[in-house]
Amino acid sequence: MSTEAFPKTARLLSARDYKPVFDHSRYKVSNKHFLFLATASQARRPRIGLVIAKKHIPKAVQRNRLKRALREAFRLRQVNIPLIDIVVLARKDADKLPPVELRSMINTLIDDIITREARDTKEKDKKARRDPA
Repeated sequence: MSTEAFPKTARLLSARDYKPVFDHSRYKVSNKHFLFLATASQARRPRIGLVIAKKHIPKAVQRNRLKRALREAFRLRQVNIPLIDIVVLARKDADKLPPVELRSMINTLIDDIITREARDTKEKDKKARRDPA
């Protein structure tokens, strides 16, 4: 089986899955079009959840296009993503981005989360080595 598959176990499906990310998000990365929230996961793989409000993107076709782009970016990058749960909230006019710019923006935000998580893990490891308790 390919490591780039996108099974149900890679998705946040229920309110119970989303709640820890909203309540205890450790990483917040945003720009004009998206807000990415992330927190450590107890799952065996990184997971993603999408919140694409009809209020911000009224047309279903555009919401679905955006969700496909987000899922595809996550699917292709999931091997490099640490064990975290990510929730993506789309902001107004996120659907107006051209496809190339959309992919670039999503990848940049994912990279920011990966970098922050790696930095925190590195600092935590340093602290653990200094203070073995």
